[in-house]
Amino acid sequence: MAASRLPPATLTLKQFVRRQQVLLLYRRILQTIRQVPNDSDRKHLKDWAREEFKRNKSATEEDTIRMMITQGNMQLKELEKTLALAKS
Repeated sequence: MAASRLPPATLTLKQFVRRQQVLLLYRRILQTIRQVPNDSDRKHLKDWAREEFKRNKSATEEDTIRMMITQGNMQLKELEKTLALAKS
């Protein structure tokens, strides 16, 4: 019997898509944080984002992950608004 070439923990299509959404959100948050003018604020926000994503890394419940992505997008929009107001 031939062994499967796939790793034992292969993601389903739905899990793969969610993972890509999470990674995109993480990248967008870090890109937005780079625009923060104050060094200490930028470091604090970067540490906060890393810690939040690390803390929720083990989440597997589909509804929970979807809710966290929605919440992360709202926080990203809030950060973008704050930066836009600071620049004006």
